[in-house]
Amino acid sequence: MPSELVQAHQRLDRAVERCYRPEPFASDRERVEFLFRLYEQLAAPLLPAPTPTRRRRRLAS
Repeated sequence: MPSELVQAHQRLDRAVERCYRPEPFASDRERVEFLFRLYEQLAAPLLPAPTPTRRRRRLAS
């Protein structure tokens, strides 16, 4: 990858880090895991609620 593109990616990574937390991420993997966890928290209310299952009544013996 050209050095200018590598530097642009590094600047973008630092900008993302500053948006979400004060300390830098230790690795790219840590950054991606953090962002996906955040996405899951934000998207969870958009998922449909589970439909309740009907219970069968017990017959009196």
